[in-house]
Amino acid sequence: MRDFLGKERRLPGCRNFRRVDVWKPTLLDLMIARIWHGWTKPADAKAYENMLRDEILPGIARRNIPGYRGAELFIREDGDEVQFVTLLRFDSMEAVKEFAGTDEGRPVIYPKAEPLLTRMDERSQHYRIVPLD
Repeated sequence: MRDFLGKERRLPGCRNFRRVDVWKPTLLDLMIARIWHGWTKPADAKAYENMLRDEILPGIARRNIPGYRGAELFIREDGDEVQFVTLLRFDSMEAVKEFAGTDEGRPVIYPKAEPLLTRMDERSQHYRIVPLD
């Protein structure tokens, strides 16, 4: 059996196990998702959404970071606050570091956005994207 980098791996207790199909990683198999959460008051939610949509996310794309593959924005109204989740996709952790700096878990907060946020994740989380087909 091969792992996500194509390296041969054996399953415990399966000495003679062989796979007929050979899995080869594609670009998507090696992609990293960077996820961060921030919250606003309902009165500030539309302004923050517009800032993300019109300034912040397009500004990230304009940086032309090698390995940056786009972003998604998730918004959820939750009582007296609105939650924003950003998901940025990168080819590698090296690309993430190009975006965020050497401390890749440090959130990148735009100065104009900070006054609109009531709270936020202190660290961004990174996940390997696993294709399901």
